[in-house]
Amino acid sequence: MALTTPRTMPGVLELLPREQIAFQSMLDAIRRGFEVYGFVPIETPAIEFAEVLLTKSGGETERQVYFVQSTGALEQAGRPEHALRFDLTVPLARYVAEHERELAFPFRRYQMQRVYRGERAQRGRFREFYQCDIDVIGKDTLSVRYDAEIPAVIHAVFSALDIGGFTIQLNNRKLMRGFFEGLGIGDSERQLLVLREVDKLDKRGAEHVRGVLTGEPFGLSADAADQIMRFVEVRSRSLADGHAKLDALGAGTETFEQGRAELREVLDTVAAFGVPETAVALNLSIARGLDYYTGTVYETTLNDHPGIGSICSGGRYDNLAGNYTKSRLPGVGISIGLTRLFWQLREAGLVHAADSSVQVLVTQMEATRLPDCLALAQALRAAGIATEVALDGGKLGKQLKYADRAGIRFAIVAGESEWARDAVAVKDLRRGEQFEVPRAELVQALKTHLVRAQVKPA
Repeated sequence: MALTTPRTMPGVLELLPREQIAFQSMLDAIRRGFEVYGFVPIETPAIEFAEVLLTKSGGETERQVYFVQSTGALEQAGRPEHALRFDLTVPLARYVAEHERELAFPFRRYQMQRVYRGERAQRGRFREFYQCDIDVIGKDTLSVRYDAEIPAVIHAVFSALDIGGFTIQLNNRKLMRGFFEGLGIGDSERQLLVLREVDKLDKRGAEHVRGVLTGEPFGLSADAADQIMRFVEVRSRSLADGHAKLDALGAGTETFEQGRAELREVLDTVAAFGVPETAVALNLSIARGLDYYTGTVYETTLNDHPGIGSICSGGRYDNLAGNYTKSRLPGVGISIGLTRLFWQLREAGLVHAADSSVQVLVTQMEATRLPDCLALAQALRAAGIATEVALDGGKLGKQLKYADRAGIRFAIVAGESEWARDAVAVKDLRRGEQFEVPRAELVQALKTHLVRAQVKPA
């Protein structure tokens, strides 16, 4: 029988164990950051009813949905009833609407699951990827103060990830819509088209965006396009500078003034949360492509690696669940596309394969000592030290080579002379060092060395 060539489909990220450990470490850090700010976990099914997913997706997402068909439905040539979720926000809206009476509001949830999109097969684009989301959902109303809490969470999470300096960039869709109204662009659909073009500024450049705005189907005057370009070039460097830049925009429509007032409150409240001024900036070009954002919007970029693009984004939506319930459920949230971020950081040399999650290998010199080796391992595990036993034994060199290749840093070695002295040798395979310790002191000695191993050199 011919063998099938083992291969993964394009658009998925399949990692080797030590890379997976590094990825898992980032997941854990993000989860801790979400939890310490009082967010609670939920999960939703990977498969949803297609009519639920496609009610209000916006942008290009609808053309990227993976539909799901059972064998029976295929045989009947029926219309696909189910589809794989393409983000976590639309399923969240369904979840909150369905469980509204059982939830406490404001409902603060985090969700870390895979999502699926029919991306074209190309480098760095994924069809299956992890999203790590937080959202706060209110009942009837939701204070703009929650819009300010989100940057505090972003700052805590990315500080813990320790991947370099970053800037949380803010804007407000009301400010943008109001500005467009002042230019005579009052139709909401036309505003959305302009918003989507402006959102491409960093990718395509100012001249390209200006050219699109003055051409078909927009047909804006050169003066209007120039005013838009000056508006979207506004950036701030500090809290005081942010307020000054907002003041300098001049008077505007009612919608414009609402957006400006919200941005001012967000800037002041972010500072009250203790986020450093250097970590937050106004960027009036940020629009976010999805249609459901209505107020504050966020993008986070790495200061030393702007080419990576946004590593965390999101914003305020006033009534995403309006397709599923008559209740008004405004919300605000962000999403970290962790799979793509990990891939980008790895490509930039900012993350590397980690040591194994196994901290210690207990080697076996003599088969008759297996019970002693197992007892030693159990004592280490009871102390919370992840431990593996070389159950097959064999030549010590082979066992140590295995530990080194697997990324296990410490190896316990005990021959008959060590057992006779009630001692063991500990090898640090990273440093190439070895020391002997009494068996009774092994746990404490290893804990001390494991702590030192986690401390980065200055």
